[in-house]
Amino acid sequence: MIDWWGPVVTEYYAASEGGGTAITAREWLARPGSVGKAWLGTEVRVLDAEGNDAPAGETGLVYMRMGASTFDYHKDEEKTRASRARGMFTVGDIGYLDADGYLYLCDRKSDMIISGGVNVYPAEIEAELSGHPAVADVAVFGIPHDDWGEEIKAVVQPAAGVAPGPALTAELLDYLGQRVARFKLPRTIDYIAELPRDPNGKLYKRRLRDPYWSGRARAI
Repeated sequence: MIDWWGPVVTEYYAASEGGGTAITAREWLARPGSVGKAWLGTEVRVLDAEGNDAPAGETGLVYMRMGASTFDYHKDEEKTRASRARGMFTVGDIGYLDADGYLYLCDRKSDMIISGGVNVYPAEIEAELSGHPAVADVAVFGIPHDDWGEEIKAVVQPAAGVAPGPALTAELLDYLGQRVARFKLPRTIDYIAELPRDPNGKLYKRRLRDPYWSGRARAI
């Protein structure tokens, strides 16, 4: 969009529960990938598993608070409690802050893959695979592995006129292997005519993931 229109775009990250960040195009060009700094009157922090502030550059759950406002999830006390820490709330996004307080998002906690004790963020793999001209759409998620807990699976919608199969899989893995660490490579790639998305473009990743977990407890 910046290449198309010039540095006139403002991006924001927010939750309907309240709070968020914003970044101008010129700021983004200096910090590619950031979603900006907290709005005026909003607090944004990244906390580790113990609820402490994560050091700059280290990932954790993103928590927010807008002024003194508060809320409860309707008839769901457990969800309300689970989303709170130090008077702030999280919607389950993982990210990190840089030394200047700019926020970078990695993925959703619910989508994170834990393979052999290592955290893998599908969004990074999806972003790289989507850059290949043979890929029209892609989803990456974890499926059961008896020894590692989860292994990485990619489901690809080939571009028009592209034939799925072993040759394409080899090409995609070679392409991806030049862009991400080896432990982030999918073990297997499946192909589908069209990924399930709603009219707004939101991916129904659970529809793809759930059949692989049929009869298995997803407790990683």
